[in-house]
Amino acid sequence: MKAMILAAGLGTRLKPFTNKHPKALAEVNGKTLLQRNIEYLLSYGIEEIIVNVHHFAQQIVDFINKNPGFKKIITFSDETDEVLETGGGLMRAEWFLKDSNPFVLMNVDVLTDMNLKEMIESHKQEDCLATLAVMERKTSRYLLFNDDDILCGWTNVKTGEKIIRREADHYHAKAFSGIHVLSPRIFSLITRTGKFSIVDAYLDLAQDHLIKGFDHTESRFCDAGKPESILRAEQLFAED
Repeated sequence: MKAMILAAGLGTRLKPFTNKHPKALAEVNGKTLLQRNIEYLLSYGIEEIIVNVHHFAQQIVDFINKNPGFKKIITFSDETDEVLETGGGLMRAEWFLKDSNPFVLMNVDVLTDMNLKEMIESHKQEDCLATLAVMERKTSRYLLFNDDDILCGWTNVKTGEKIIRREADHYHAKAFSGIHVLSPRIFSLITRTGKFSIVDAYLDLAQDHLIKGFDHTESRFCDAGKPESILRAEQLFAED
């Protein structure tokens, strides 16, 4: 089984650190975000990982090359010409991921102790196109699911914007955790090209394909993409 860690972003929320470094190399209790997520994937037996790079890309390459254990299992997807966001970044890495059924996709700046094995098994049992890790937590943008945890739409509660792709009697708003389990079928179904968000692609596909949420509200979780979030992560994962 393979995985992709999305590490190409500019990390604007993490300034001033990202003025000189990629956010992937921000540290939580002495370990970089990238190292923590590589170790997280390794703990579930995932030993073939691709990392996309753009912002201070060489720093990430040097970090991996200095660790012989990581160097053996890490492949890079070069986006130094243009950052492609989550969807475009995934599509560029198709060549590496297309033979893994399923594969994991995750943001470099999310930390969790969610049981990834359970999420993968749920994905396989349901034969989903995509399974998305979600939680009941406060945010400005939510994915909307029906009573069967099937993706129906998206909303931004600050702007009032809402997109519905499947009608339902009730919509359950849950925050996306930036961790996905995907079928390689997704590569032939996405029609967007260039730079785009994978969430937009999911909304394109939600009406006709099974995309489900995997609720891990009881897990430890932190989006460590801001300076104050790094401090929170250090408290949450103090023993790791």
